[in-house]
Amino acid sequence: MVRPPGMGNVLSTDKQQQVQALGRLGWSLRRIEEATGVRRETASAYLKAAGIAVRGPGRWGHAPAKPAIEVITGPEAKPAIEVITGSEPRPPSRSPSTSACEIHRDVIELAVERGRNAMAIYQDLVSDYGFRGRYPSVMRFVRKLRGPGQPHEAHVPIETEPGQEGQVDYGEGPMVRSTETGKYRRTRLFVLTLAHSRKAVRLLVWRSSSRAWAELHEQAFRRLGGVPRVIVLDNLREGVLRPDVYDPTINPLFADVLKHYGAVALPCRVGDPDRKGKVESAIGHTQRTPLKGQRFETIEEAQAYLDRWDEQWADKRIHGRTKRQVSAMYAEEKPTLLPLPVEPFRYYQYGERAVHLDGHVEIDGAYYAAPPGYIGQKLPVQWDGQIVRLMDPHTKQLMREYRRQERGRYRTAPEYRPRRTPATTLQLLSMAAHAGKHVGALCAAIHRDMGEVGVKRILGVRSLIKKYGASAVDDACAAALEMGVPEYRFVRRYLERKPQPQIALRQIDPLIRELTLYRDHINHITKETR
Repeated sequence: MVRPPGMGNVLSTDKQQQVQALGRLGWSLRRIEEATGVRRETASAYLKAAGIAVRGPGRWGHAPAKPAIEVITGPEAKPAIEVITGSEPRPPSRSPSTSACEIHRDVIELAVERGRNAMAIYQDLVSDYGFRGRYPSVMRFVRKLRGPGQPHEAHVPIETEPGQEGQVDYGEGPMVRSTETGKYRRTRLFVLTLAHSRKAVRLLVWRSSSRAWAELHEQAFRRLGGVPRVIVLDNLREGVLRPDVYDPTINPLFADVLKHYGAVALPCRVGDPDRKGKVESAIGHTQRTPLKGQRFETIEEAQAYLDRWDEQWADKRIHGRTKRQVSAMYAEEKPTLLPLPVEPFRYYQYGERAVHLDGHVEIDGAYYAAPPGYIGQKLPVQWDGQIVRLMDPHTKQLMREYRRQERGRYRTAPEYRPRRTPATTLQLLSMAAHAGKHVGALCAAIHRDMGEVGVKRILGVRSLIKKYGASAVDDACAAALEMGVPEYRFVRRYLERKPQPQIALRQIDPLIRELTLYRDHINHITKETR
């Protein structure tokens, strides 16, 4: 390595290479000093000795200054041309040693007290006060107010192909006034970052759940106009039910949403956040720059502020490592994203349900038959407003699918019904036929449609006979058959709504006669006693 002349302290070989590499990248002496700890004078000497041009302050991208014209001091030298001006030179607006940020000192000091960083303060000055200075002047001014900081830890960057990967995570959002309590409450910040272009989508929500987590991904995909092929996420419960190094269990709703959009979930190892360092950096940058120290009255106002900041600053920034604008890189990456599907995802609820002794599981008061051999076990179940699905507890494959039923009703696959009618059921049907012609026909229809599950409803019809009498129940069963609704529930409601005075008299008359005879007998005994 080249050693500058006249220097007592010599840098190590690694440090010399580091200084020269940064000099070739065009870094200023001030920045080299901050990154390496080598004084600017020493770094300048090494760069000049190696033949590397030294970039002066504020001269990014300019060629090195040309040498001054040689001054002739001999007798042939001509006097300098006198410059005649019509007025005295105008004094400068500020002292060259005074920072352009001095006039905004109060604003900057207040922002520093609230914890906002130099970039956030610079963006606020440009947007709200028409600041015409440059960011480095704000950075130096803020650094003087805060004092020296801690050096940053270096990480190895991970290169990603366009459209290949997106990284997602939650972070703490700003304080927003709650509509329920009227007090300020912390929101949650969802961020999806494309690993290649660093284009990020930032969304705010009040609370998280499996459904909310999946819907946030859908909103982010729609904002991006496409879908990355791999989604790298942390092991939070909304996305990963059981973390594992080799075989993690993905939340079924989240997995189905990604499958609908053509993406695949790739959970990180536990305690390894560097695998999704791009989204971690985006969350930290969002918390430190636009949201630090901010409070909003509504979550819609906070989201609108975040969207404006994304459009005005985040998408137009020059990325520090790639030295390219984020929006330009995103424009190149967008065509490589997977296209959005035509239909949106149809959401469902999921859970585990135990198989009862009758071989059915219960969902919202309705019962659905499980395959044989699962009595006493718990089955994964998915349901929405139309369909109920019973899944295999081991392979998570679909075993049975039924249409939703009303509360109290059963759904049984034909192959699960017994081939022969039990003797007890035959005896019950015979008793129903003796109770009335239409009663027997309705009970037979219930057994034909529902099988052994309908035995409970046949018993319910018998209970109605005891309460209302066989004649009234037979009339109600005739009305049910005539309307094509052979249901116990219809018969019960029919009897409840229809007045039954003759039934009441028929049931009360025998009791009245007995009471009358007993009263006459008591009166006769009383007269004889007197």
